[in-house]
This record gives sequence, C-alpha cells and structure tokens, in this order.
Amino acid sequence: MKRIGFIGLGIMGKPMAKNLLKAGYELVVYDIRPEPVEEVARTGAKAGQSPKDVAARCEVIITMLPNSPEVKEAVLGSEGVVEGIRAGSILVDMSSIAPMASQEISARLAKKGVLMLDAPVSGGEPKAVDGTLAIMVGGPQQAFDDVKDVLGVMGASVTRVGGIGSGNVTKLANQIIVALNIAALSEAMVLATKAGVDPEKVFQAIRAGLAGSTVMDAKMPMILAGNFKPGFRIELHIKDLMNALDTAHNLGVPIPLSSQVLEIMQALKVDGKAKNDHGGLVQFYENLAKVEVRR
Repeated sequence: MKRIGFIGLGIMGKPMAKNLLKAGYELVVYDIRPEPVEEVARTGAKAGQSPKDVAARCEVIITMLPNSPEVKEAVLGSEGVVEGIRAGSILVDMSSIAPMASQEISARLAKKGVLMLDAPVSGGEPKAVDGTLAIMVGGPQQAFDDVKDVLGVMGASVTRVGGIGSGNVTKLANQIIVALNIAALSEAMVLATKAGVDPEKVFQAIRAGLAGSTVMDAKMPMILAGNFKPGFRIELHIKDLMNALDTAHNLGVPIPLSSQVLEIMQALKVDGKAKNDHGGLVQFYENLAKVEVRR
C-alpha cells in the first residue's frame, strides 16, 4: 500500500485526510498551521516538516489548498513538493484552481518524471466528512488508474473527464451551476415570503418537481434556519467564479449570469459576510426586499 502525503488540512482537507487514515493508508501530513497537523497526527498520521519533506517520504502526494497561488507555492516554491518528489511519484491536486495553473504545474513536474492529476471536489464539508464527495479528475489514464482506489475513499463518485486541467474546467462548470441555483432559489423564496406564502411549504411543494435539485435540498433547510455557517464559504465561491470568468474570457466565452452572481457575492463580502456559507447569498435578496426567509 502506497504511503500518501497530504498537504492542506483546512475545512475540507482535514476530514479527507482522516478518511484516508480510517481506510488504513499510511499518511504524512503538512499544513502551514501546526494545530490541524497535530490533530491529524493524534489519529495516526506522521507530521511532515514542509511540502518538500512530505514529497520525499511519499509515493502519492495530495494537495488541498485555497487557490492557484497557494498550490504553486506548495508545489513549485522554496521547500516545495518539486524539491523532494521522486520520479515515478504522482501528485494529485484536489484544490479548485485555474485550469491553466494545473497545466503549468504539471509541465514542471513532468521534467522530474512525475505525473499529475487535477482532481477538484464538490460536496462541501459534510460530504468531505462522510467520504461522499464528487471528484472530477483530469490527467493521464495511468496515474488515474494508480490512485482511483485512494480517491474512492474520499468520494462517492470519481470520474476522469480528460487531460490535465479538465478536472478544474469541470469544477468551474459545477460552481457556475451551484451559484446560479442558489441565486435562483434565493430570488424565488424571497418572492414567496414577501407574498405571504410560507417558504417551507413552497420548498416542500416544488422540490419533487422540475425545480428540485441537490442544491435546493442542501441549502433551503439552512436558509430556513438562518444557519449560514460554512459549508462552503462565499469567499471561496468568489474565487471559483473569478477563475471561471478568467478562463471564459481567455476562451472567448461570455458568461453573463455568472458575472452577475459574482457581483452579488462581492456585495456580501463588502458587507462582512465573506465567511458565510454560500447559501447566505439569500441575504442579498432579503436586504433588497426587507424580508427574511425563515421558518
């Protein structure tokens, strides 16, 4: 059984690493903050001293970091993965970053005889804890075949969608759909509430029809409870939509609805709500209509 390195123990990374330990994998972990490293080490992992140290001790290295700059620093920077990794190893970046950044990092690693997969996830903290994430993978078939069982510990579905970068293109598509779903749900429920109709009953009436969605089922109970604890933070969804806009602009693809939802999220960030769950998008509409969607 391969020894796995795990770099990035945040809201998502920490439970993902713990699931690998529960499945019996030997794990070396690293984060810039000592507290989560110590916590995961108490459950059986070994503590790494740097990304370079983790890479030198493992055959498969997983990164789960906030955005492209952090992944580049952890992999290509001083004391980065590239300085310790051995030929024949595999890097699996499970962060949600720009597809072109994945391609750039992969090209650098290829010079050392290392294969890379970009494998972003969807499902938020609850599914990270349960090990039921949706994992979208780009990269060589050989590398995918080698680590599919590892990814299967963290995800209910693991799908290779194409070459390097295509995992993150798929994630951007996912994030556009999720953002627009939450915005539509927010508009609709604020309208229903302002009209004097119980939003919980509206939810129950429409969830089994064409308007029903996994997004609605996940976010509507939180909205009704006024619970905007992440989950998936608005500031991270802003990052994903900015990556989507950059990628779309480079490809010559207009995405006007995404840009509108991005601006709504930016307004909430200015209002001090950046760390709210993205279901908190409803607060923008509530403020406009002077009504709250609650049970």
